Amino acid sequence: MLTKQDLQQIERLGISEAVVNHQMEQQRNGFPYLKLQAAASIENGGIMAPDAEERNAYLASWERYQAEGRKVVKFVPASGAASRMFKDLFAFLDASYDEPTTAFEKEFFDNTRLFAFRKALCNACKADTQCSVCDLKEAGKYKEVVAHLLGEEGLNYGNLPKGLLLFHNYEDEPRTPLEEHLVEAALYAASNGEANVHFTVSHDHLHLFKNKVAEKVEKYEKLYNTRLNVSFSEQKPSTDTIAVNPDNTPFRNEDGSLLFRPGGHGALIQNLNDVEGDVVFIKNIDNVVPDKLKGDTVTYKKLLGGILVELQKQAFRYLLMLDKGGCTREQLNEMLLFLEKQLCCVRKDVAELDDNTLAEYLRKKLNRPIRVCGMVKNVGEPGGGPFLTYNQDGTISLQILESSQIDSNNAEYVKAFKEGTHFNPVDLVCGIRDYRGNAFRLPDFVDHNTGFISSKSKNGKQLKALELPGLWNGAMSDWNTVFVEVPLSTFNPVKTVNDLLRPEHQ
Repeated sequence: MLTKQDLQQIERLGISEAVVNHQMEQQRNGFPYLKLQAAASIENGGIMAPDAEERNAYLASWERYQAEGRKVVKFVPASGAASRMFKDLFAFLDASYDEPTTAFEKEFFDNTRLFAFRKALCNACKADTQCSVCDLKEAGKYKEVVAHLLGEEGLNYGNLPKGLLLFHNYEDEPRTPLEEHLVEAALYAASNGEANVHFTVSHDHLHLFKNKVAEKVEKYEKLYNTRLNVSFSEQKPSTDTIAVNPDNTPFRNEDGSLLFRPGGHGALIQNLNDVEGDVVFIKNIDNVVPDKLKGDTVTYKKLLGGILVELQKQAFRYLLMLDKGGCTREQLNEMLLFLEKQLCCVRKDVAELDDNTLAEYLRKKLNRPIRVCGMVKNVGEPGGGPFLTYNQDGTISLQILESSQIDSNNAEYVKAFKEGTHFNPVDLVCGIRDYRGNAFRLPDFVDHNTGFISSKSKNGKQLKALELPGLWNGAMSDWNTVFVEVPLSTFNPVKTVNDLLRPEHQ
């Protein structure tokens, strides 16, 4: 199916022909559903809920780790455009009526004074129409207000990334999510007076992010007496995936070239692999709160970090013992108990293994990247859930699953997903170096048999799009994983503009 011109295009993207053929095969065959053992929970196992004494011990452990001068990085996926935040307002612009009609529209216009971008929006309206937002509303010119919020003639929020929108009001000036993440880094990810923050951004917005950092970083360095080292990366073209027609033939642009699309957030495993650090915190760009509400966020980020370094310390000790050799069966069983009880990785036939085979099994399972993931109680928000899942090698381990990875015809699985006690807020801390201090090669731990296929369109033509295994799903499938309950107060995403009216963003 691929022409000489196609192969040249593929080579320019840094993708091999074999990878493209494999992607088209995945489009044809789809992905196998995952086999579940059970939903993870506090009662049935899989989710830790440290008591007060344990929390204090883990917090102290994290603070000791910070004092050692280890390199800690805050990794923030920030390439998403904010357009979906404003889909209801875009619909209002296209509607046949001119005044707020839906509940969403009424809530937005009744509360414009509460948004952090209110003053900037007023200035944009005045510059163009000599009228304030209030003047335009009183004149019934509601659509002009929205046009100045979303369009290039005003704030251009319909085309900007979330990270650069004004989210929160402060006495001195409003802040963007980018700024809130800089503050968070200073509060829980600093070491030796420095904090490292890495944003993954789209190419089109890179200069805007750099300009905002240049404008604001000195302010927060002085405020928190912390040097902020900020870096950026873009999703690599080599992680794009080929689009196909409904009949699974390659989808072509009007000029005959192949259409490649971004591979989803799973592609960011390559960006994460390039990060130089010992421990990396991962959190979405829109999950931020004002300073007055940051207490729980900071505490529980430190808690997750403390749990990670304690687990790492024990795993590293065992790996050094395995390196020396001559471990007794009793010592091997101690390591096995740690693997099963602390890291929730179980192999059913392990009792049948001889000492040498068991030692090699333990080495393989212990010498992997590790992630400690916060989980919040399920309150009906969309998102993946924590499960005990069967792996391809027959072991059972903890995984974060999306609904598309579960067989919808399996009533037991669907029930477990819907009735799960917790869900994934994307709140991770990761250990990406091994016990010898070497960086893991993270793509080696991806489950390439997971992924997502969705229906899209371009120029009015239907197509099938392939997303790579999600960053916290299949891209981290072969990591050691631990789930920890964190309070719902640490999860405050902004999916629509009206979410900014919630108390946690005021």
